[in-house]
Amino acid sequence: MQSIGRTIGLCTDSSAQLPPDLVDRFRVAVVPATVRAGDREYLEGVDLTADEFYDLVASGVVVSTTEPSAGQFAVAYDDLVAQGCTEILSIHVASSVSGTVSAARLAAHRTEVPVRIIDTGTTSFGVACCVWAAAEALTAGASAEEATVCAESVAPQVGHVFVADPERWCTDQRPPLDADTDSVPVLGVQDGALEVVAWVRENSDAVAVMVAEVVAFGSGLRVGVGMADRVMAEVADDLEEVLRHHDAVDEVVRYRIGPSVGSHVGPRTVGCFMLPRAPAPSTRAAN
Repeated sequence: MQSIGRTIGLCTDSSAQLPPDLVDRFRVAVVPATVRAGDREYLEGVDLTADEFYDLVASGVVVSTTEPSAGQFAVAYDDLVAQGCTEILSIHVASSVSGTVSAARLAAHRTEVPVRIIDTGTTSFGVACCVWAAAEALTAGASAEEATVCAESVAPQVGHVFVADPERWCTDQRPPLDADTDSVPVLGVQDGALEVVAWVRENSDAVAVMVAEVVAFGSGLRVGVGMADRVMAEVADDLEEVLRHHDAVDEVVRYRIGPSVGSHVGPRTVGCFMLPRAPAPSTRAAN
């Protein structure tokens, strides 16, 4: 990406769940987390797919994930430099929940070009939203400084709504007494707190509730629709189909909830992140 005569590289970690179409569109370097399954180790998205991961979980294999090492980040940064990048924006999962930012900072000290480490303060596709916004800003002519401000300001603007296995989530909000015993919660994040939006039994009801939450969020939206295990594909497909044809939504991308997030949220998760489209930054002439 060109900005004011400089080539600015983008990097993130695999916990951002950045889908291949955005990786390719903006040429983002993705540093994979390590997944340990039983006595074997894999790299997320490299030699272990989401489907393979959930098959392992279903078979009873104990799984865990570890953030990328400083050495992995150093290799990624060196690759970007070899491609001609003279600056790098490295955008990552919240330091409050992962050591990823610390590893990236260690690698940045060893890199021959300036590396800006951005702690998004968020997780999962919320990080991808920050990458997406920064990439669009750079494409529109923003400087590295402007794109950094853009990425840092995005997380509080992001909405999130999803269906989850109630046994995986602790919440003070219980189903009403007359709710069906098979009901599952549709969860949303409001002012940084997790809350139950509705209890539903049918997939169609879950889709309707999530669409209503997205539409209430605003207009000109960019939306990421994600699913964990493939058993949730029908819900994700229906959600995507409705949102793609809604006037409030400018663009929809699909992503998979991979090991680094799926190991925490569980296989029966499907939902979306939504972000209002920011105005393009004004370009500045080079000095």
